[in-house]
Amino acid sequence: MDGIDAHPSPNFGPRRDSARPDMVVLHYTGMDTAGAARDRLCDPGAEVSAHYLVCEDGHVWRLVDEEMRAWHAGAAAWGAVTDVNSRSIGIEIANPGHELGYPPFPETQIRALESLLAGILQRLTIPPERVVSHACVSPGRKRDPGEKFDWRRLALSGLSVWLDPEPGGDAEPDAARFQAAAERFGYPVTRSGDWCAGTLAVWQAYAMRFLPAELSAPTGRGVTHLERLAEHWPCAPEA
Repeated sequence: MDGIDAHPSPNFGPRRDSARPDMVVLHYTGMDTAGAARDRLCDPGAEVSAHYLVCEDGHVWRLVDEEMRAWHAGAAAWGAVTDVNSRSIGIEIANPGHELGYPPFPETQIRALESLLAGILQRLTIPPERVVSHACVSPGRKRDPGEKFDWRRLALSGLSVWLDPEPGGDAEPDAARFQAAAERFGYPVTRSGDWCAGTLAVWQAYAMRFLPAELSAPTGRGVTHLERLAEHWPCAPEA
């Protein structure tokens, strides 16, 4: 891919237990500018990094080599994976985020991301269902890349997964059904049987990605939709 420049970060280490990357985690930077984000991701004192940073103008910085473990996900889990950093490629998308105005993602930036992702998935044989958000793997702690990010567009290019929601659904959202479907799809959720704070955080992560119009509260339609997603793309028990 054209437009990738190396800007090595010192913040990386070996992947633990000889792990290989079989996931991609998408983030937004949550900082005013791409340059400020790049500097932070390369600051030894910050102890954070990612493999790639995609700027608003479509330029891409490679910060950490793919074979190494970048420090991007923090406390996170997906399916059976609890060390997400060792099993993933981290991509930071330059965007100020929710606390700094949260503007739309520019077309040039998304095209560059699509090109970058296509190469990664092909090169590392990563299936599209293993492309997830930071919010997916850290619900309640992280919101990025948020409800303005166009996951459907990625899926149409084979770079993620998507199902259009069906009309209707159960009148009342069933927490136990939601938790079972969330767990099967990959979300880290506790089977409490009720809409506890942790389950509501998972709902927010799920809705931001698949049903952004239903962020305010769980819906029966949303529960049914997640069940359909989990049926199509169940997360392997031993991922």
